[in-house]
Amino acid sequence: MSTPTPLTRRSALAVAAGAVSGSLLWPGSGRAQAQKPAELKVGITTFLSGPASVFGVPAKQTAEMLFDEINQAGGIGGVPVRALFVDEAPGTDHLVGEFRRLVQNEGVQVMFASISSGSCLACTPLSDELRKTTILWDCGTQRIFEEGRHPFAFRTQGYATPEVLAPLLYLLKTKPDFRTLAVINQDYAWGRDSWEIWKTAMDALKPGVRVVAELFPRLGAPDFSTEITRLLAARPDVIFSTFWGGDLVTLVRQAAERRLFERSTFVLPVAEASMQILGRTMPAGHIIGTRGDHWNNHPRPKDPARLARFVENYRRRFNEYPIYPCHHMYQAISAMQAAYAKAIAAKGGGWPNDQELAAAFRGLEFPTPTSTITLREDGQGLEDQIVGVSTFTERFPFAVPKDMIVFPAAMVSTPVGQKSVDWLKTLKPDLLAQVPAPIAG
Repeated sequence: MSTPTPLTRRSALAVAAGAVSGSLLWPGSGRAQAQKPAELKVGITTFLSGPASVFGVPAKQTAEMLFDEINQAGGIGGVPVRALFVDEAPGTDHLVGEFRRLVQNEGVQVMFASISSGSCLACTPLSDELRKTTILWDCGTQRIFEEGRHPFAFRTQGYATPEVLAPLLYLLKTKPDFRTLAVINQDYAWGRDSWEIWKTAMDALKPGVRVVAELFPRLGAPDFSTEITRLLAARPDVIFSTFWGGDLVTLVRQAAERRLFERSTFVLPVAEASMQILGRTMPAGHIIGTRGDHWNNHPRPKDPARLARFVENYRRRFNEYPIYPCHHMYQAISAMQAAYAKAIAAKGGGWPNDQELAAAFRGLEFPTPTSTITLREDGQGLEDQIVGVSTFTERFPFAVPKDMIVFPAAMVSTPVGQKSVDWLKTLKPDLLAQVPAPIAG
């Protein structure tokens, strides 16, 4: 702007084994072992306080759970892993200072940054300056790899363009007759950029849609009654919103109370993480997404048993279902495991330096419980996108998607070397013929 299962000894090793040859356990000689660090320090920036902590704390919990399991299985390359967490909430100046401190004073070998797009935009240049491998584990801004080259930075999940384009394609495929639309997004980079992506793609794929309201309330506003009044008066066929966290919960509750959901179809690309909090308040029949392909009720996961273990172990430990930041953290950790295994194997069992570790990420493929993710040559991960319609089942006490479409990553991602807005302008309506059929259920 955001899925491994707790790893058993066997599954922890399988994460890397599925991506590269060679064990995660240290195979080297006495001399190589002496070069290993006593521990592998990983710096992780996430929201630990404030409204965005509804994303950040579950991600922290996931990291702690998975690192416990990795260490029980022997660590990475025989080295135990230790996480050092930084709160994003105090702002980018604080975050940049903490990033430097962790690398320069604490000897962190890998950095994970961040939830906020603003945080990632601030931290990614530090990966260049400090030559430290940095995994962009959750932020969505498309600008990072489209506006420059960052040899030590890698994003291990999708990003804004596929996360917004996939819900638009779902709308055009399933409800193509809308004529009017309104947007209500938070007034900062994510809200503005995601609206530009949506509007550019909509104009290319369905020209002539009339935008009847563009609303950008401040991030963290406590009340949206004024905006809801305007939306009720405008009566758009569709309301697009990339609200997330507490803002989305407030918007849905207030809009449902005033029956706005009965008058317009909502498209909510980031809704999944708020469904548990909303419970039965979230109305059925609206388009929801999850910034990836990791629904707990994924219709066709690559590794169903692994997904089920992760969901169940997380629920047992934290008494809630994992949400997409949990899956994104799992993906980042899986990528790190696979990259270390690849780098160690390439060095004949030796421990990699920063340059060698970064080289291992380039072009890396690594498994998740739901799919396989590839890191392109520019460092951007290719992740499929699932979009569906909110519904209620006996299995979950909150809304989940039905009639899901799995959008292949390559179909909805900007090609390497192009900028999203420029690429979106070239899309043609016949792209809709390539959209897969919904999966019933």
